[in-house]
Amino acid sequence: MIIQERVQQTRLEQLTHTPVFYNPANGEEKAALLQLLRNHPQIRVYDELYGQLKELIKSLHPTRPLTPQESDEAVQRHLNGVPAEDYGMWVYYPWAEKLVHLLGEKEFIAMRTSRNLHKITVEERDVLGAKKIGVIGLSVGQSIAVTLAMERIGGELRLADFDTVELSNLNRLRTAVFNLGMPKVILAAREIAELDPYLKVVCFTDGATEENLDAFMTGGGKLDVLVEECDGVDVKIMSRKKAKTLQVPVVMDTNDRGMLDIERYDLDPTYPLLHGLIPDIADLKTLKHLTNEEKIPILGPMAGMAHMSPRMKYSLGEVGKTITTWPQLASSVMLGGAMVADTCRRILLNQLQSSGRYYVDFDQLIQ
Repeated sequence: MIIQERVQQTRLEQLTHTPVFYNPANGEEKAALLQLLRNHPQIRVYDELYGQLKELIKSLHPTRPLTPQESDEAVQRHLNGVPAEDYGMWVYYPWAEKLVHLLGEKEFIAMRTSRNLHKITVEERDVLGAKKIGVIGLSVGQSIAVTLAMERIGGELRLADFDTVELSNLNRLRTAVFNLGMPKVILAAREIAELDPYLKVVCFTDGATEENLDAFMTGGGKLDVLVEECDGVDVKIMSRKKAKTLQVPVVMDTNDRGMLDIERYDLDPTYPLLHGLIPDIADLKTLKHLTNEEKIPILGPMAGMAHMSPRMKYSLGEVGKTITTWPQLASSVMLGGAMVADTCRRILLNQLQSSGRYYVDFDQLIQ
């Protein structure tokens, strides 16, 4: 009985993905923070603010290294009489029961992105920070979403997936065994929040559906880029139709032979869906409940079956025979995260204007 009660409690907590902020300079918020710690003595507290301040001071004096004494004095001047405990922001992660002391948003972003300079300039960082990116499909999409967050491409990420983590997903999904059964979208959102709590993440735990696609694409402002990584043929087509109507560019990685698709509906609203490879299907609802085996004839042209790697072609022929779905390798998924993030950054900074299908094929490049 006790075990089942704990299991039920854990399931209820699995949708939590937003950290709680406490500004210690605000009397009410500091009082609430102290009350939180009194009520929950098990919370672990991490306070490395002084180290963050020293790194911040170091970044402001790039021409010469400061002595330890100079660094300490500079930190005190920066605090300007404010007790270190009351500086910055305290961030509570309820799912981990951890409280972390961080720099305030502006200083945090400056330091977390400081080693991007000058591959990404300060001006470009600020442009990217105002953008909104949507990711549909958080299996392959987890690597993409986290890479976008790490490079801080986009100030708002919208994530959509209805599925939960299964044991077989761990061949490519970066997570722990105690997260089995957790919604993939929540898992990604938590990882992003633990990396950068100031990034806005909006979760759609039902996935992208006909009912919520408008909210996903336009709620709180129109998306600047759509990343489509889902298995559902109906959603692949439906999301592109919506993106084309709204003139939102679409990027997709298929993690075989490093294949990347770019569709610039923002530059050319007449550009054909997925380069003209999507079949004309009047009723998309007929595609909703197809088995993986039934999807292959439709997905084949869309995924470039004629140009797939030999092992991928063979694997598709084995779906429903010796395997239940098509294979996805961690190395390919990680490569896809890098390619899509790089492509999104270049699109958002007007450094890339093309549509098309591209390959980063290791078998061809490295022989």
